[in-house]
Amino acid sequence: MALAIAILALVLLLCFCSALLRWNEVRYRRKGLPPGTMGWPFFGETTEFLKQGPNFMKSQRARYGSIFKSHILGCPTIVSMDPEVNRYILMNESKGLVPGYPQSMLDILGKCNIAAVHGGAHKVMRAALLSVVSPTMIRDRLLPKVDDFMRSHLRNWDQQIIDIQEKTKEMALRSSMKQIAGIESGPLSESFIPEFFKLVLGTLSLPIDLPGTNYRRGIQARKNIVKLLQQLINERRASETQKDDMLGFFMSEENKYKLNDEEVIDQIITVLYSGYETVSTTSMMAVKFLHDHPKVLQQLREEHFAIREKKRAEDPIDWDDLKAMKFTRAVIFETSRLATIVNGVLRKTTKDMELNGFLIPKGWRIYVYTREINYDPFLYSEPLTFNPWRWLDKNLESHNYFFIFGGGTRHCPGKELGIAEISTFLHYFVTKYRWEEVGGDKLLKFPRVEAPSGFHIRVSSY
Repeated sequence: MALAIAILALVLLLCFCSALLRWNEVRYRRKGLPPGTMGWPFFGETTEFLKQGPNFMKSQRARYGSIFKSHILGCPTIVSMDPEVNRYILMNESKGLVPGYPQSMLDILGKCNIAAVHGGAHKVMRAALLSVVSPTMIRDRLLPKVDDFMRSHLRNWDQQIIDIQEKTKEMALRSSMKQIAGIESGPLSESFIPEFFKLVLGTLSLPIDLPGTNYRRGIQARKNIVKLLQQLINERRASETQKDDMLGFFMSEENKYKLNDEEVIDQIITVLYSGYETVSTTSMMAVKFLHDHPKVLQQLREEHFAIREKKRAEDPIDWDDLKAMKFTRAVIFETSRLATIVNGVLRKTTKDMELNGFLIPKGWRIYVYTREINYDPFLYSEPLTFNPWRWLDKNLESHNYFFIFGGGTRHCPGKELGIAEISTFLHYFVTKYRWEEVGGDKLLKFPRVEAPSGFHIRVSSY
């Protein structure tokens, strides 16, 4: 009797689940939509997307083609893996398309962050950001701070086993904090860093506001960070002294972009967030690829020792040195391409629109999935080979499908600053040290490139 009840309960559960899945498919069935599946109500196919990543995308493309529908991160979404369509979307934001980042990211990064705004507001915020990361600002104000920080950060690595993932994360965040708001080691720094890590985890989560969720922790972390930054702004305003950092520039009379405190705070959080992940992960993966490719490492060392030979030991990296690091730039691009630090970008439709013969409803997101473009053999010969020399051809950096740093009006404003930070880190790392992997550390490549248990190397002087 008990067995029969258990079997009946199982059958009813299966029927209920099947009915839920069927209802969700019917709910989003509209004429003209691309083929695809929608998964469960509310959750959609988010679990499969986050766990299987590229394999999920490949299996869906094999079933439905390069453009298909899904339901990920809380929203019905069209996924495009077509290079031509992706280029059109990125280059035509004003034609019924605006940024479509997940609600969790918008809530946590703030309504004034550059990823959330569009139209005139986006032009103002982008121009304001570009004013603090311009080549002149990098040369005169930021690069000296980056150089000073990197020297200090790498000072005591000799004869140590270090977690290079932890070190590059700390490096990216602390370096940015110093450049942006002059925050160095101390009580403010120690209060800020753990909150920032919670904020990062919350941005890529389902917006479920319940105790214990990454979203709830991220929202609370944002509140704490806003409080800390507002306190810093108030202190500077009261002291009437102008500091030589990004915050000081935002608050100065010479800055023509008069942002209010909320806008300034959201821009600071955005710069910290966007630079933190790309700089830290690219630096870690560059260490990995250089270890695995001795010929690349040798040429990189030659470039940096040539720069060092013209300097005294205490002389910092300057703007001319940075421009001379052509092979270093190639290593950074190839690392970003092969590791795929950024998998794609999201847009949202502001009206019903036609896309490649399909009708996309208003309010749907479009996921411009650029990952596979990085491995396209028609664009990159032997695409799975780590070959920085390919980037010495300048035409490759300007080709139509180069989306490593975004595209169109959303091209990353902090691209050159990030390259400067990674280049300076590599300069001091490869001229001071040699290293070997301790071994056994696993790397995951989706949804973030990371080593869940750390990435450990044994460092010794060169």
